[in-house]
Amino acid sequence: MRRNTRVVVQPRRGPGLVNTMARTAVIAGTATAVSGATANKMQQSAQAQQMQQQAQVQAMVNQQLAEQQALTEQQQLQQQLAEQQAQLQQLMQQQMAPQAAAPVEAGPSAAELRIMKLKELGALRDAGILNEAEFEAEKARILAG
Repeated sequence: MRRNTRVVVQPRRGPGLVNTMARTAVIAGTATAVSGATANKMQQSAQAQQMQQQAQVQAMVNQQLAEQQALTEQQQLQQQLAEQQAQLQQLMQQQMAPQAAAPVEAGPSAAELRIMKLKELGALRDAGILNEAEFEAEKARILAG
């Protein structure tokens, strides 16, 4: 007796093994590509931000250097002015000292003294020790005295 055996083949319930592996590979590849692109964008953004910060720092350094240079130039001008004023005072004292020590009876007249002072004043202006405004002020003082 022979028994009848029937083989029942059940239909597949899902995709096959090869199909599942292919789908997994596509998903993994897509994830890797997206991850790489995101990493590149983040790196580029960080580099751009770093370059912008470096430019800002450089601008601040340049501004500080310019301010320091301007301050140094101002200090030099103030020092030159102080030196010129000291020279002027020294020359004025030298001019006044011989006149005070000279005897009144042998000295030049008041008009001659004014002319001498004006000539010396003109020489100081021509030498660059006095500027035009200082020259005019001293000239007015001499002529008024």
